[in-house]
Amino acid sequence: MLDEGRRRAARGIDVVVGYVECHGRPHTEAMLDGLEVLERARREYRGSTYPELDLDAVLRRRPDAVLVDELAHSNVPGCRNAKRWQDVQELLAAGIDVVATVNIQHLESLNDVVVKITRVPQVETVPDDVVRRADQIELVDMPPEALRRRMAHGNIYPPEKIDAALANYFLPGNLTALRELALFWTADRVDEALRKYRSEHGIGRVWETRERVVVALTGGPEGETLIRRAARIADRTAQGGALLAVHVVRSDGLAAGASHSALVRQRRLVESVGGSYHTVVGDDVATALVEFARAENATQLVLGTSRRGRLERFLTGRGIGETTVALSSDIDVHMVTHERAGRGRLLPSRRRTLPTSRLVAGPVAGLVLPVLLTLFLDRTRGTFNLTSEALLFLVTVVGVASIGGVVSALVAAVTASLLLNYWFIAPIGEFSFRDPDNLLALVVFALVAGTVAAIVDRSLRMSRRAAAATAEAETLSSLTGDVVRGDQAIPALLARTRETFAMDSAELVEQQVDDPAATQVSVGPGLHLVLRGRALPSSERRVLAAFAAHVSAAVERARLAEAAAEVEPVKAADRMRTALLAAVSHDLRTPLAAGWAAVGSLRSPDVQFTDEERGELLATADESMARLSRLIDNLLDMSRLQAGALTLNLRATSLEEVLPSALDSLPPDAAPPVLHGVEAIPLVLADPPLLERVIANLIGNAARFAPPGTPVLVTASALADRVEVRVVDRGPGLPPTDRERVFEPFQRLGDTDNSTGVGLGLALSRGLTEAMAGTLTPEDTPGGGLTMVVSLPVAEPPGTAAARTPYGVGTQGAAGM
Repeated sequence: MLDEGRRRAARGIDVVVGYVECHGRPHTEAMLDGLEVLERARREYRGSTYPELDLDAVLRRRPDAVLVDELAHSNVPGCRNAKRWQDVQELLAAGIDVVATVNIQHLESLNDVVVKITRVPQVETVPDDVVRRADQIELVDMPPEALRRRMAHGNIYPPEKIDAALANYFLPGNLTALRELALFWTADRVDEALRKYRSEHGIGRVWETRERVVVALTGGPEGETLIRRAARIADRTAQGGALLAVHVVRSDGLAAGASHSALVRQRRLVESVGGSYHTVVGDDVATALVEFARAENATQLVLGTSRRGRLERFLTGRGIGETTVALSSDIDVHMVTHERAGRGRLLPSRRRTLPTSRLVAGPVAGLVLPVLLTLFLDRTRGTFNLTSEALLFLVTVVGVASIGGVVSALVAAVTASLLLNYWFIAPIGEFSFRDPDNLLALVVFALVAGTVAAIVDRSLRMSRRAAAATAEAETLSSLTGDVVRGDQAIPALLARTRETFAMDSAELVEQQVDDPAATQVSVGPGLHLVLRGRALPSSERRVLAAFAAHVSAAVERARLAEAAAEVEPVKAADRMRTALLAAVSHDLRTPLAAGWAAVGSLRSPDVQFTDEERGELLATADESMARLSRLIDNLLDMSRLQAGALTLNLRATSLEEVLPSALDSLPPDAAPPVLHGVEAIPLVLADPPLLERVIANLIGNAARFAPPGTPVLVTASALADRVEVRVVDRGPGLPPTDRERVFEPFQRLGDTDNSTGVGLGLALSRGLTEAMAGTLTPEDTPGGGLTMVVSLPVAEPPGTAAARTPYGVGTQGAAGM
């Protein structure tokens, strides 16, 4: 970031340093020389002063660019924005370029993965979308061993922290995994930029920047074989290639043998092997496959060999596979054999289109086939009678109807009638209608031929319409499946729309665009779905209307979710206020009444108390005030937790330091707990007063439910880099359904007498524990009862080195970041 700032300043750009955290590293501090550094804002919080980015000072200064470090940083309570990335967004909105930094473990989508790798939770995160909107992203990459050498030389941490960091968080395996995460995350961003560039510049040829394997699925039984073979091809490529499965929906029906249930199974298989499933619409399957592969910049295309038999291949000519190979150009095509290859289709073909070739071939066949049949019957004259010969001509007419439709059938019927009259009805060799029976037979023959041809043609047209409807239903079913499966986010729907209709782009705009070539559909008040690319025929526009309806529903859901999110805090606050008023009515009144009664008695001039009685009254007043103090402290701490304003002072803490104070805060009538195994436990990373309150609350809660005379057991144990403290009671326990409810504020699981406390103890304990990067979970006590388990990180590494890792992405830009 500082390198970029110095380069810009050298080019005459007005650059200032808004906030840079050098962490005491002399080499980093030296790079600030020559750059204008703005004063930081000083924020007071709970008696301490914290430096923060002075947002107003940057806006007043209005430089061309500003350097802002640690994008994921949480601002001190009281600042205008809760997060530094929100400060950056405000700067961008003011037209100021920002060069910022963020570590890979702070990206929201990778946070849980990083925790699994390093076993260190990261509290501060940045939404991925904030970083992805950057105009430019630069990966700061370094081999793990090089980084460890820098650390060993003292360039990163002070000497007393080096050994701990190298032995724990900054292990070669951890660093390699973080490096791979950073590389793959930025690779996805590069893919998006490359796709946008290719689309804007109309680049159709494949750029082999990364192996992408597309497998074509027809819904036939060979699909699972193709998916597994394509997955193996993708896995064997360098860095592991991307796998995309595509099913082409034809405007005249699905591919022969397609099965919806088979496609559902194949989609699940694709997703299980890490691929993605896509559906596209195309009149020509081979062309649609190649166009999809080019749009995705695919390098390899996997198809199954044809299921057609030899006779069918001879009659129908070149198949989809051969056509795809001819169109593929620089895309490698793999033809995969399978057990159904060449064995015919499982279902009758529904492909009954009338392309130009058949419209020409039909009339030609109507002229040629009757002539060929006449030559054959002339050579075999005497073998068949007139009725048989007429039936053979009728079969020929039906065959021509199946080739070219009703017009071709009429041509064949007229030709056959004339040839039948000339060659086979006496007098032979001339056109004559002397015999009325022959004339009637010829007329009936022409009527039957025309009727049969019309019926065949109509059935074919109905078949095509049914197939088209099936195709539309298949596409909409797939889209509905996405919505049911939770893929209804607006960006996902837009991407699905673009892929399905093989368009260059699909976007939502607030106003109609002035582009005659664009397809525009209204999806609600003030919103339009705009597709750019090819012109859509009317049959596909019907399907597009359904997609637009889904997009409209998604937009409406997003608006409702936003409105609900705004209302939810108000509802939660109202529920909290109602519960608080109902719960504390007795808890406040009881100690106040007892204290007032004790003090009033002491002040009364009418009664003379002995020293012992006076001591009892003073003890009663003192105990009442203590109860009130504990109640108020709990309420204040719970409000701080919910507001995110609780200040922590985490340090290495010994359980032997905390437990005595926690036990002292127990009621005097409580049985002393039994301690076991707390002496040899390593230090934990915690805030001592807060940990004391957590343990005191848990022991006090356990003592209330323990049988009389049965002490509470407190044990501790170390497990890897965590320490677990168990508070064990032998009480009635809790059913599994109530174990999470017990941690809700103002929850006493059915108590309605308001005499057992406001129910903040366990809720506050869990909140304080999680604030210290720990967990609080309930377990069954063997033999009956409930055990509360507090898990906290060990104080010395990895806790000391958990704040930062070296692999991050630098972001800059005016429109994005």
